[in-house]
Amino acid sequence: MRYAIVTPARNELDNLTRLAESLTAQTLLPAYWIIVDDGSDDGTAELAAKLAAEHDWIHLELPVPATDGALTEGRFEGRDLIAFRRGVAALPEPTEVVIKVDADTSFDPEYFQILISRFEEQPDLGIAGGSCYELEGGRWERVKVAETHPRGASRAYRWECLQESMSLEPKMGWDGLDEVQASLLGYRTKVFLDIGFRHHRPMGGRERDRFRAGSVLGRASWYMGYRPSYLCLRVLYRVRRDPSAVAMLWGYIAAAVRRTPRCPDARLIQHLREQQRLRTVVLRGSPP
Repeated sequence: MRYAIVTPARNELDNLTRLAESLTAQTLLPAYWIIVDDGSDDGTAELAAKLAAEHDWIHLELPVPATDGALTEGRFEGRDLIAFRRGVAALPEPTEVVIKVDADTSFDPEYFQILISRFEEQPDLGIAGGSCYELEGGRWERVKVAETHPRGASRAYRWECLQESMSLEPKMGWDGLDEVQASLLGYRTKVFLDIGFRHHRPMGGRERDRFRAGSVLGRASWYMGYRPSYLCLRVLYRVRRDPSAVAMLWGYIAAAVRRTPRCPDARLIQHLREQQRLRTVVLRGSPP
């Protein structure tokens, strides 16, 4: 199988340098690597142009006015997804697998070869990724997530699943709804524990503080149509390690009080809520 990588990047010069070293060392190189610059002013675009000149499989997509604006606003409107979609649209041709790879990640040389082999071996695999590791106390620790939820920092899509996910609204929470969509199409989503990648910026790292990051997740949970009971379980699970996780409840309630619009596809919300029933969660045995 051939695969392509799409990387949205805004002021990621140092991170992109590390990622380029990681990708060029892969035992199975991508057919294409599309770097989507999103209005950088720190030399990110210049580095991407240099990489594209050195490797014919690397391409740079420059920003367009439609995606300009404040980064904080982009967090609410799914700016990352908009940039990813621009990168997919810029692919010279379809590939069997497309992988969204954030600039603040790095990988062992065999990572993508192993990941692509899983798609070859498992025809019903729709969305997948390895375990995410983040620095905690000077050590790389695996971030525990549900086994069906590959982290958005490195998320591989079978082409058919990707095409369906392109119809989702560019809102926070899209990288959970696309898993629900894949399930409705008859595909599985999977995190593989035997391979992993390093995430050099913790989730919500662009936010001003951890409370704000948790609040953003709460608003995303509202948009996705979370069951309140499931959200409470998720907060209880996380708050043991991170007290600021309680901010998820604040974000969810604030969105509910304001009657913020939810995902317009009722099928996705209904299917998500079925997966969040207490009995289903207990049988699945994975952290919320």
